[in-house]
Amino acid sequence: MLETLKVMPAAFWVVIALLGGGLFWSSTNLRRGIGIPAIMVLVTIAVWYVGDALYNDYRYWHMVLFPQTVLTKAWWQVALFLAVFLLLTPRLHNWINARFLGRSSQTLNMFKGGVQSPQFQRGLTILFGAASCVWGCLVIGAVFRFRGNIIFYFFPYLGGYAGPWVTSGVAGGGTDSLLALANYLQLMVGAIFGVVSALSTDSRVRGLALIGVLLTWPYYIFDRTRKSILAIVVPGILAWVFLRFRGGLLLKAAMIAAIFVVTNAWFGFLIGHRSNTVITEAFMEEGFDFAKGSEEKHQGLNMFEELSWITMLTGDGSYSPNWGQNYFANLANPIPRSLWSGKPTIGLDYAVARGVGGADTEAGVYATMSNGLIGQGIANFGLYIGTAFAALLMSLWVCWLARLDLDGQKIGYIPLYGLGLILTFAIGRDITFLDLYPFVFGYAICWWLNRKPTGRPQPPHAGGNSRRNPLRRGRPQVALTARRNQSASILPDPPQAPET
Repeated sequence: MLETLKVMPAAFWVVIALLGGGLFWSSTNLRRGIGIPAIMVLVTIAVWYVGDALYNDYRYWHMVLFPQTVLTKAWWQVALFLAVFLLLTPRLHNWINARFLGRSSQTLNMFKGGVQSPQFQRGLTILFGAASCVWGCLVIGAVFRFRGNIIFYFFPYLGGYAGPWVTSGVAGGGTDSLLALANYLQLMVGAIFGVVSALSTDSRVRGLALIGVLLTWPYYIFDRTRKSILAIVVPGILAWVFLRFRGGLLLKAAMIAAIFVVTNAWFGFLIGHRSNTVITEAFMEEGFDFAKGSEEKHQGLNMFEELSWITMLTGDGSYSPNWGQNYFANLANPIPRSLWSGKPTIGLDYAVARGVGGADTEAGVYATMSNGLIGQGIANFGLYIGTAFAALLMSLWVCWLARLDLDGQKIGYIPLYGLGLILTFAIGRDITFLDLYPFVFGYAICWWLNRKPTGRPQPPHAGGNSRRNPLRRGRPQVALTARRNQSASILPDPPQAPET
């Protein structure tokens, strides 16, 4: 690593300085709600870009693939992103979340004081009920899709992977849209079950949520997609470690380190088998070799490489920015292709520019290529405007998460906030609905639950022991209004706080 650091350009060290300064600033703004989401964005940039250079041997890979001028320009793109992000985030937060600025981070309050709040626990129970209803519908759909092999939908580790939500590709019809929807809903439900089982103080609800975890998580744990595993598993684990478990910080850090080591080994197992066999079959036949999995090299951690490619291709004219078409295609993704046959595809133009076009497939490419968070901005609006626009989008994302945290007493907002934090890392590869669907659907459910009368905070005297005004019985509304107006003039003034 020291040899690699010696050949890094000055722009790399500017990136390191901005990351360090940003982490320090974020740590001083934890109570304001933007600190934790901002830290997640900075960590995402550090892993996908700085981590790529260090993990994939910058001297013998990146410096062989690209001229030094391209690499230097790519590091300046990362620096520009960080500078714009750190400048915009506090200003947008003060503007967008102005009416919440007097509150403090609910997550931080729970970290310090626990999760025993009756209102929060009641919200968890309501959210669990809604998620269970969605899960019930998914189970019915899985029974029709999988029929006699439904047992593998719940227990894939018995030797067969269910996979009832598999789609057929770009040209899929209306059925594909429903299957994709079911997959994202199951991700959302599984993540909610995990958080509820971690935070609920009601033993009955916690037990039922734990059963939900045991039935939903294996579907993704024995799949090939690592980001789905992170989305469904990590929110519940982090919620338990940081909000429910009352041990010290050192013990929490040790637990997170142990979880990371196990997760890293399992991901290595997936990488080693996903191209030549079914994961469940490999697990049943070979078992899980922890040491071998830990030594497996991770693939796909190459967003700085993709940033260098798109910088070079844009610079020499091989690729031209599509002026927002990529973002628009992601925005239009929820529309079923059966309703819009000409719906734009996502990123196929860049895949062709990268040399993987010409395949005899529906999409016309051998593989799709992730641009990376910053590279996606460049693909849309060019080297400088595109980089700044990507930073703007991430600042808005941080403000949205901060709003959920500051308004965390509402039903489902804290579990949704935790899911959003984890998905931040996933969208480091691309800002796309393909990763954010579980969050979007979860937000829609929380919005609906909080609009219902059962989801609104009860007034102080709304319980069964509240006093009832006998004058209200059998009186016409006009008489009631008159009596209230008359009595309002004889009520004593509320007590005043003593002067200090």
